[in-house]
Amino acid sequence: MKPSLFTRYVGLLLAAVLAATLLSGCGYNQFQAKDEATKAAWAEVVNQYQRRADLIPNLVNTVKGYATHEKDTLEAVTRARAAATSFQITPEVLNNPEAFQKFQQVQGELSSALSRLMAVSENYPQLKADASFRDLQSQLEGTENRITVARQRYIAAVQDYNITVRSFPTNLTAMMFGYQAKPSFTVENEKAISTAPTVNFGK
Repeated sequence: MKPSLFTRYVGLLLAAVLAATLLSGCGYNQFQAKDEATKAAWAEVVNQYQRRADLIPNLVNTVKGYATHEKDTLEAVTRARAAATSFQITPEVLNNPEAFQKFQQVQGELSSALSRLMAVSENYPQLKADASFRDLQSQLEGTENRITVARQRYIAAVQDYNITVRSFPTNLTAMMFGYQAKPSFTVENEKAISTAPTVNFGK
């Protein structure tokens, strides 16, 4: 005797409920939530780095008006900004250690160039007194602080995700569905969080 349509429907429904329960119990839903959390945290990191990059052209032009002899320093900042903004940020970066390292490198080089720019700016009292420069200085300082917070939140989100990837029994789900540990900021970069470019001078 063939099963009725109703019986088949009930069977499919029960199978779906069972599958959902098993997936939930093995951590599949955790991976979905934590993966999205890392993406959201990463988006904020990128937004804050972009905010910093957007401030640099006006900063360079303002400094150029007073520090005409600092051509090499100004060009270094411009080159570093171009390298940082040309690096394509894609979701794959979060799963690619080499690409993630490259992102860290170009942003670190821009931080170093900005630090050198701020150091030489100290030698120009008229520049330090310029209202536009002081406003840009304040915005840059605030942005560096937001970068620090965004990076720390990303590190925490990745740590939470990676623990789930490596812990039993959710590691079995990770292997089954191809979830891998995500790269995070290296020890050197984490140290750099507490040594962001110094922009708070002459106040």
